[in-house]
Amino acid sequence: MPALDPGALMGPLWTLLAYVALGWLAARRLAVDPRPVATLLIYLIAPLTFFRALTLGGPTPGYLLLTLATFLTASLLALAVHRLTRHRFAAQESALLAFSAGTGNTGYFGLPVALVLLPPEGVTLYLFCVLGITLYEFTVGFYLSARGQFSVGESLAKIVRLPLVYAFLAALLVSGLGMAVPEAAMEGLAVFPATYTLLGMMIIGMTLGRVSLREVDGRFIGACVAIRYGLWPLLALGAVLVLQALAPLSPELAMAILLLGVVPMAANVVVVAMELGIAPAKGALAVLVTTLAAPLLIPLYLTLMMRLAGL
Repeated sequence: MPALDPGALMGPLWTLLAYVALGWLAARRLAVDPRPVATLLIYLIAPLTFFRALTLGGPTPGYLLLTLATFLTASLLALAVHRLTRHRFAAQESALLAFSAGTGNTGYFGLPVALVLLPPEGVTLYLFCVLGITLYEFTVGFYLSARGQFSVGESLAKIVRLPLVYAFLAALLVSGLGMAVPEAAMEGLAVFPATYTLLGMMIIGMTLGRVSLREVDGRFIGACVAIRYGLWPLLALGAVLVLQALAPLSPELAMAILLLGVVPMAANVVVVAMELGIAPAKGALAVLVTTLAAPLLIPLYLTLMMRLAGL
């Protein structure tokens, strides 16, 4: 594997922070309401982005096994965190903390880093791991978040209405039947990944534009940071070491797994919190803190983890 260059992280970081700043300006100067943006991301842009990624990737049983593994890992971790925190935090905070525990900024932040660190086959492996985490966000994660505000029946009804699950099934059907998506359609869908990144980060800034100092919750932010930069790196490293002990593990897959464990909190924490009305300001502050810490912690973590994993 290539040596890790900390400078490779600065480009993605400053780009993402610029998007956050644009969102802050939009909220403060133009009075843009972030709620319709969150709805647009969840019900239109995310499903089309997801569908395009799956059809381009050409899912195989091996790739889908990675997707299933990351989906189950994220779901079990979120359920465990929810069980541990539901009596220690308010209902909305516990729900948001549980949702954030199962995910990370694997796309907006992690993908540019993966493109620098991994060869093409490694990037493909990474993307199918990311798909599992994204699927978690809009199924189990969305349900846990909704339970902070709604009943079981209402939460399940909201999941049934989410189009991302149907986009996933449609992509599998198209690939399984060997159908080719028209080239003109794929060209039209090409704009959605960049749009997803731009609006996903801008919504953090839009939410921060409405935050006052009294909404800063050090206890909640501390819990988010501990899970994202404490629990996840250990989990990723442990997974690599166990897999290496059981069977030969390619360096590309090992590096992809390690990268999943060191990215900052997911911007979708704010998107889902905004859509469901569960403490979006606290979520935005936690996401910002972990994103600002990323260029300092990720090179340190990855260097140490790669050495321990023998990469």
